[in-house]
Amino acid sequence: MNVLQFLDLLRMLYGSGKVDVDRIQSYGLLAVKIGQVHALRLDFLSPEKCRELSKLYRRTVPVPPEDVLNRIDRGRFSWIDPEPLASASVGQVHLARLKEDPEKRVAVKIVKRDFKRAFEREVRTVKLFFRIAIFFYRKLGKVFDPVGVIEHIEEYTLRELDLEREAEGQEVLKRLYEENRTRYAMPELRFPKIYRELSSPDLMVSEYIEGRTLDQLLDEGALDYALLLRLFRIQGTFLFKLSAYHGDIHPGNIMLSGGALYYVDTGAIGHAGEKFQKGLLRMFYHLCRHEYAAAADALHGMSERRVAGPAYAAFLEAFAALYRDFRGKSVGELSLTRQMMDTIKLAVNSGMEFGKEMFPVIKNFMYMDGMVLRCRPDAVLLDDMKAAVDEFASYA
Repeated sequence: MNVLQFLDLLRMLYGSGKVDVDRIQSYGLLAVKIGQVHALRLDFLSPEKCRELSKLYRRTVPVPPEDVLNRIDRGRFSWIDPEPLASASVGQVHLARLKEDPEKRVAVKIVKRDFKRAFEREVRTVKLFFRIAIFFYRKLGKVFDPVGVIEHIEEYTLRELDLEREAEGQEVLKRLYEENRTRYAMPELRFPKIYRELSSPDLMVSEYIEGRTLDQLLDEGALDYALLLRLFRIQGTFLFKLSAYHGDIHPGNIMLSGGALYYVDTGAIGHAGEKFQKGLLRMFYHLCRHEYAAAADALHGMSERRVAGPAYAAFLEAFAALYRDFRGKSVGELSLTRQMMDTIKLAVNSGMEFGKEMFPVIKNFMYMDGMVLRCRPDAVLLDDMKAAVDEFASYA
């Protein structure tokens, strides 16, 4: 991405005009990742712009089969479908049959090309571009931390580019699931088998799951809201009660098959410390009860920097004002993402500081909120989450 492309990307994201997702894709992997992150920013971008940017999660250009299949040892397979089952910004998936078991269908995920060096070079360049842009357009730095966002994009994209990380991430989540399945019931959750002996950093062979992604079901208007709430309960169990969680839970990374929910694309694993877990759970516990002073105190307890005296009193007053008309509002009327981002913004402007745990968690809520907006816009999500939050809080 050169300077003119970077400026055009900024214009599309922050200007009043429309975004062109095809043009963003032509600017390369980093531009796509920046666009994907901004698709979640309902706190300062219009819902229309966010919906258009969200197409970057699913409208990606497949690489010609002869280019991508030549990157693997085809001798391991008796057959590979040249047409991809799915294509994402980094890799694409082909249906295949194993040579030693021709009746066994597997999914072969292949990194499209050697992105790593070009991506790292683009990251360095764009960090410089953003620092220059902030110097001339200081409002950009006040809206959010663009350099910090680029660093977050860099971290999880480099994990995506190494498919062994995806297998390792699944092992982390699966181990936590197996160790805690009797204490925290998650009967719907499954993990596709990964054939580690056939996989490498550029190639991952896994069990073929015959089903559809939640993204496909949402597009068809066929996703049951009750199932979506069960997914939230599963993700909340990992986030609030265990030490790690799926860090990229957009609807293309969850599959439904035979009534079971499969976690896929597990390269990005989020981690939350005990202080953060307890503070966030306590905040949601009180928000579900509309106890806003207690919720504000829980958020303050998560901060790395304490606020006292008149500054804290002003924060409590502003928090109460922010939530004054929140009760009973559907996600269609008031996005939970926007409310959460405004809440964090208020805390930061009041002098609080939060660790790197915060943005990945907020990103998860953005994904969940976005799914509800597409599935049941009249839902009062916080009310519907209350039973699960109460359950998490009841565990010793």
